[in-house]
Amino acid sequence: MSKIKDIEVIEIGEPTGNSSSPWGSLLLLVKVVTDDGYEGWGEAPTELMALSVYEEIKEVARKFIGEEVTDISKNIERVYREEYWLSISMQTTAALSAIEMASWDIFGKINNLPVYKIFGGKVNEKVRAYANGWYDNCVTADDYFKKIEITHSLGFGAVKFDPFMDAFDNLDKKHLDNAEDIIKQIRGKYPDLDILLECHGRFNANSAIAAANRLEKYNLFFMEEPVHPDQIEGLKRFRKHTNVKVALGERILNKNILMTYLKDDLVDVIQPDISNFTGLMEGHQAAGMARTFGVEVAYHNAYGPVQNQASLNLDFTIPNFLIQESFEKFWPDWKKSIIKKSNFRLNNGYFEIVDNIPGLGFEINEDIIEKMQVHTMGPYDKNQLGWAVKGTTGRL
Repeated sequence: MSKIKDIEVIEIGEPTGNSSSPWGSLLLLVKVVTDDGYEGWGEAPTELMALSVYEEIKEVARKFIGEEVTDISKNIERVYREEYWLSISMQTTAALSAIEMASWDIFGKINNLPVYKIFGGKVNEKVRAYANGWYDNCVTADDYFKKIEITHSLGFGAVKFDPFMDAFDNLDKKHLDNAEDIIKQIRGKYPDLDILLECHGRFNANSAIAAANRLEKYNLFFMEEPVHPDQIEGLKRFRKHTNVKVALGERILNKNILMTYLKDDLVDVIQPDISNFTGLMEGHQAAGMARTFGVEVAYHNAYGPVQNQASLNLDFTIPNFLIQESFEKFWPDWKKSIIKKSNFRLNNGYFEIVDNIPGLGFEINEDIIEKMQVHTMGPYDKNQLGWAVKGTTGRL
């Protein structure tokens, strides 16, 4: 028996935002310790609300103290029963996700198994990745063109980016022209590159439809969050009047909510975020649901290295896995140094399994965690959209 003795919440990062996008300048890590000495690590998203998530983890953690760490389903069910706002509170699902993640890390260590083996073992020999975070400070087509050459040289055969600048709700001709110019140049240089178009869920249906129909000819891999996430009827209109594949799911908090999108044929690729979807088990179950509908999986994976480890453990086990978001080549040095050793290696655009470390499959660098500890809000700039890649949402 291994009972949870302590749950520590650790905020780390670089609050000025000089080396990261505002939403990625901080990380929230959770360290779960059992009474027999096991330690597990989890991660929660900050997304410009670091302090509220930090406090919510402390609230939720009280429910886990003294419980058997391997009773993961039982512990989650109790929180589901006791947390009144769980289904609609990203702070609460983030807190639960981080603790659940750390619990699986310990589960694997107790049983001397990597977590992917506990979830059924490998289905996929390697995991394809797409590059994100590569286009900081890009505005014009020439800016993107210079950066894409670097990204392509790293071996990525797929890239995601948001070329819409400061456009919000309405996408006018000037912004759409600029976006098309960027995509046209990239497609002309790299005809075989998979282009994943990010919209960040900020357009009305009319604008999203116009963008999809104009840009479809560039053979988009998918269009992510084309309309505001709370405008379901707008998404239905988008599906009716366009032909591009739709990816979404990072703002969906559990599989019950996701079911509506699957049942009504509103999505082709689901993107749950393991750090706010109540964890690995829910994310794995969502993949199984999606497979029933012939829908593929590409987990949202935008934050830090512990989340990255969790996502990869699931990727290797999922038959309907499509592609994995990856920021790691473009992380600042402090993020890259958090993990000293990992089961997974990114090589020429694919993740491979290269070791057999139990749990989530990594050795953490507690020295850098100690050095980078902070307790603050993330940076805020009125002239930038804080959820976008740094330097890409100024006025056109």
